[in-house]
Amino acid sequence: MPLSIIQYPHPTLRYRSKPIRRVDKDLRAIADEMLHLMYEFNGVGLAANQVNLPLRMFVANPSGQRDEGEEMILVNPELQMPRGNESDQEGCLSLPGLFGQVKRPKAIRLSAYDLKGNAIERDVDGFLARVLMHENDHLDGVLFFDRMSEEGKRELLDPLGEFETDFRSQQSTGAISPDEELIAGLAEWTKRYA
Repeated sequence: MPLSIIQYPHPTLRYRSKPIRRVDKDLRAIADEMLHLMYEFNGVGLAANQVNLPLRMFVANPSGQRDEGEEMILVNPELQMPRGNESDQEGCLSLPGLFGQVKRPKAIRLSAYDLKGNAIERDVDGFLARVLMHENDHLDGVLFFDRMSEEGKRELLDPLGEFETDFRSQQSTGAISPDEELIAGLAEWTKRYA
């Protein structure tokens, strides 16, 4: 079944993703499809739980363009040693059209693996650091507006309410399964890869 980007308030977006224990050709194909979706929707990053997979993996390319910039597929990422602070606007493919100011560290240390099991260790700063922190938050069930000031969050209450109303309305017509079924469906993936 082809992957698609799930929208807030889909429960998988709040699910803490599980570490990946094995990589196979299917997982590599999923990573390729995630990159395709990210580019198709003009994103710079996409976490596995944004395509309803409860796994600690995300893709990123700060240029947002295929064949430009640095394309990354990160498995079991860990971000440490935050340094500095800066505020900038963020959006999210699971909340299309919604943006807000988010304060984050300027620089971090990235530890992760690629799909071949090679370790990645590097210091990252600027926009790429912000992209990595945003996507890593997804793996912990954290959305960008959770990191905003109270005042900033208040400005998003109405549009977030519209996302919630639309989602629940689709659930009431059966177009989207109930939350319990959506969460139960994640077990198959965690059994296979986590």
